[in-house]
Amino acid sequence: MDARLNLFAAPVAGKAFKHLMAAGRLVKESSVPAAVQELVALRVSQINGCAACIDMHTKEAVLVGETPVRLNLVVAWREATVFTEAERAALELAEEGTRTADAAGGVSDEVWERAARHFDEEQLTALVLHIGFMNLANRLNVITRQPAGDYVPGQFH
Repeated sequence: MDARLNLFAAPVAGKAFKHLMAAGRLVKESSVPAAVQELVALRVSQINGCAACIDMHTKEAVLVGETPVRLNLVVAWREATVFTEAERAALELAEEGTRTADAAGGVSDEVWERAARHFDEEQLTALVLHIGFMNLANRLNVITRQPAGDYVPGQFH
């Protein structure tokens, strides 16, 4: 499969990605555990059907110590016993923050409160930015049909 556009070659996209990547690095450097960030990125990408990001974040998750069992169970995290309460709260926040049309009211107070039990205000800010960033990246990749499979861990760091 060939991409419809080369988002890294277009001058406007190149300038925009420079800023988006800088923002993404700030989130990555936050005190939200790297594994939580990768699980959230993976779940958002699964919901949005973004193969390129699923490829990327599965491989990045392995680098931060995630196991195949946990990665395979992200799609069914509610029924899986392998996630901590904090990870579950982050995944739930990611789902409601991604499925805004499905969850007509956006993120519910209950979901927010569960996340706030495990993450401080700075971490919640980082999670919200991360969820938003992932949704943007997913949409860009899905619209332009970016292929998956060739991602090399760390290539965008």
